[in-house]
Amino acid sequence: MNPFDRKLHHLVRVLETQLLFDVCTTFASIRRVSVKPKTNNLPLTGSALIKETCRRIRAARNYWDAHNNRACRGEREKALALYERLSKDEREKVPQVLRVWLRYRSEKYFGPQRTRPGTGR
Repeated sequence: MNPFDRKLHHLVRVLETQLLFDVCTTFASIRRVSVKPKTNNLPLTGSALIKETCRRIRAARNYWDAHNNRACRGEREKALALYERLSKDEREKVPQVLRVWLRYRSEKYFGPQRTRPGTGR
């Protein structure tokens, strides 16, 4: 292979890579723009609030199992805010496994006695 062919081959590979990158970023921007906005901004009540609370706790547990502490902390705080809006009877409808994780297990690692990330030691 002569030097000219080698240079041409290299340029073709660079252009293919750039084209693939452009297509991927264009597709990603199209996906971001075409997301349907939420239409229901009403506050949750009753069984919808219980379901959303359980969903948030499960999401936090999944992040915890995946060792994604930042996402786990955020989901846990959202779940805790929803959980505190529940009445005593509604709290009993949340499965005990989820209640225990939210109140005790996660409190140990993300509670107020812990140093928040990025504050130094």
